[in-house]
Amino acid sequence: MNKRRKLLIARGEGAFTASLPSSAQQPPKMRLIGFLGTGTATGMASWVEALRAGLRELGYVEGKNIAIEFRWADGKYERAPALAAELVRLKVEVLVTHGTPGTFAAKEATVTIPIVMAIAGDAVLGLVASLARPGGNITGSTFFNPELAAKRLELLKETLPRVTRVAALMNPDHPAMGPTRRAMEPAAQALKLDLQLFDVRGPADFEGAFTAMAAKRIGGVVVVEDGMINVNVAVIAGLAAKTRLPAIGLPELAEAGGLMAYGVSYSDAYRRAAVFVDKILKGAKPGDLPIERAAKFETVLNLKTAKALGIKFPQSILVRADRVIE
Repeated sequence: MNKRRKLLIARGEGAFTASLPSSAQQPPKMRLIGFLGTGTATGMASWVEALRAGLRELGYVEGKNIAIEFRWADGKYERAPALAAELVRLKVEVLVTHGTPGTFAAKEATVTIPIVMAIAGDAVLGLVASLARPGGNITGSTFFNPELAAKRLELLKETLPRVTRVAALMNPDHPAMGPTRRAMEPAAQALKLDLQLFDVRGPADFEGAFTAMAAKRIGGVVVVEDGMINVNVAVIAGLAAKTRLPAIGLPELAEAGGLMAYGVSYSDAYRRAAVFVDKILKGAKPGDLPIERAAKFETVLNLKTAKALGIKFPQSILVRADRVIE
């Protein structure tokens, strides 16, 4: 091969190499996120989609630059520690959790992988040092379950002033139930309500609880926030209708046919969780990110259910409703 031909070949190879985009040689790095759900995949689908939407808004697309590994406890909290350990073994970069039990399980599984609470009932119950300075490897969003349950009592009494006996449906295995019970009892006394507690540890307990409430002539039921309970609101609403019991709980309960709701917008909290994930993937330390208190609370009224139960919402409740289901 003569010198001129060699020179032309070299120039051609150089021009071809220079024309190749650098992105073709360096595909985007795939970031691995873990998700520990204490409920079911079906029951939490809308909240997970809110998380995905929040991530997309920040430029994270599954299969392109992020992958999400899901693990579901299906309402059985005893399964959460093993599931959290599985995600840790996969070496996820961030672990997103739902609820206080799920976050406790994640905390026990790792002290190094950042944990983002999509939402937890009360983060200061042994999870973090404080909201402003969480320290450690946990951050995210929280709300105060005890105060929320007490507020639901107030709204139920305002709606049904003649009611004197009220039930609280709760899962005793949830770490926040002790403080929640202690918050509800003085609130009930102030409202001159006889508060009776009905424990449910799984869906199999619901029917028996509502049958017992009907036998004791309960006038209304407060459904207390819990991962297992939250993903079974359709079953609970159906039993409340069957036993003609006015029920108040989280917004999804009213949407499923419960009388009314007052609670956190879980979808907003999950969308916000994406912001925490983004900051951590960009190098922020979770212990330096203040935990946020849920800011948006909804009052939802179901007029169809009210009509079926012969209940007329007072004007004081109607004017405060964020949503009314016809």
